[in-house]
Amino acid sequence: MNVLPRLAGAFVLVCLFLSGCRTPDIVVNPEQPAGPVYSPEATFVQEGIASWYGGRWIGRLTANGERYKAGDMTAAHKKLPFNTMVRVTDLKTGNKVIVRINNRGPYIKGRIIDLSVVAAKKLGTYDRGLAKVRIEALKEIPVLKKPNMRVPEKPVAKPSPAPAKAKPSLTPAKPKVKPSPTPAKPAAKPSPTPFRPVVTPAVPKPAPRRR
Repeated sequence: MNVLPRLAGAFVLVCLFLSGCRTPDIVVNPEQPAGPVYSPEATFVQEGIASWYGGRWIGRLTANGERYKAGDMTAAHKKLPFNTMVRVTDLKTGNKVIVRINNRGPYIKGRIIDLSVVAAKKLGTYDRGLAKVRIEALKEIPVLKKPNMRVPEKPVAKPSPAPAKAKPSLTPAKPKVKPSPTPAKPAAKPSPTPFRPVVTPAVPKPAPRRR
């Protein structure tokens, strides 16, 4: 009986079993959204005539202090706050663009928004000059930059633990001995001047006269 074919067949079966039990590789798509995500519900809607401006206005300061650039996707509106993102829809063609409000205007009756040069070209209203549009103020939805990333929360201050109570010791406490006050030294009295007797010199007696 030839055993080699059987061994070879068993080896192939073991390899197939191990390859079937292998964990499949997890593929993570690293691509992120190309731009910000906005809520489908607009916070402000208005319809009217859109125009565009350029020429002598290029390079001048806008109402919010920026320099107007023809290549920026910006626009002017009378009332919307600065930096509001607005979706502009051409009601004739259905084309849409999103612009940022950074200027005030237009002040011609019937016009509701003034687009930059590049915004008008992308919308398809550059050659026409004027177009009936609908504008919608958008609200941005915050999106995490990395997958499985938790939104950072403000740290909550934890209360400090109460100090542990000291256990009573069995050893009697030694009484505290107060240091005895140092007696003050009496002030030295000045010593009296010693008495010196006055010595009177003896007067010699005269010698007796001889007769």
